Amino acid sequence: MNAQVHELNLHGHTVSYRSAGAGPVLVLLHGIAASSATWDAVIPHLAEHFAVIAPDLLGHGESAKPIGDYSLGEYASGLRDLLTVLGHRHVTVLGHSLGGGVAMQFTYQFPDMCDRLVLVSSGGLGRELHPLLRLAALPGAEWVLPWLCSPGLRGVVDGAGRLLGRVGLRSGTDLREMWRGYVSLFEADARQAFIHTVRTVIDIGGQRATALNRLYLASELPTLIVWGQNDPLIPVKHAYAAHQAIHGSRLEIFSDAGHFPYLDSTTRFVSTLVDFMRSTQPAKLDAFVLSEMVRKHGDVASR
Repeated sequence: MNAQVHELNLHGHTVSYRSAGAGPVLVLLHGIAASSATWDAVIPHLAEHFAVIAPDLLGHGESAKPIGDYSLGEYASGLRDLLTVLGHRHVTVLGHSLGGGVAMQFTYQFPDMCDRLVLVSSGGLGRELHPLLRLAALPGAEWVLPWLCSPGLRGVVDGAGRLLGRVGLRSGTDLREMWRGYVSLFEADARQAFIHTVRTVIDIGGQRATALNRLYLASELPTLIVWGQNDPLIPVKHAYAAHQAIHGSRLEIFSDAGHFPYLDSTTRFVSTLVDFMRSTQPAKLDAFVLSEMVRKHGDVASR
């Protein structure tokens, strides 16, 4: 069952999203410079079991690219509002890369809406990050991107592939998806949104945003962590650290995959996700439960 593409107006901005299937709601969140199109290979299979919703985050794909706030908190709030308009109160939220950071922020801000959490090669779990993404946070990057994404270079895939290969990206999926992301930044508003997003979560040293000190809050939420053993962008050790920090979480390492395990090993990815959904019960979280967990973990000192 192929996805249908829809648009709606949310707070004065166009939001594009893909949807397919029926049943428990599964939300798919893409990574930086990507779009909901990245899920096209998996949506038909997942839609056999679930109601799948895959939005283009603001600043990405066919959604609006306004001058505004591109923080994880704002992305999470926008997702809440989209789901509210669509009539969904309980969802399993799955995030890849930047989308993983948004997914974790969403569960933190709106725990009563979250049945389960799935993190796929997720950001926000450690400082380390490939230099290719760290460079995008440098001052002046906004002046380089127009040249990189110019019409004259957009067709030079072989040359770009050799360049990206020299900085450690594997040929095949990683290289293709990263290149597709960068050439999507041809329009000025897309580049501006990309730069704003990058500088919110990344600096020259690596990832700025981290959920590590709050991962214990996910211990009451069924959580699946999927990673490619050969991920060149975000190291697989982040998966092990998150698994250790989230009591009861499931960890699946795909030995033959890179940063896009759902594309490198689509059949295994779908099977793993379906099994996780079927074998776990939706969480029953709310702000009170989380506040009690925070209070119990708090370190109160008297002076």
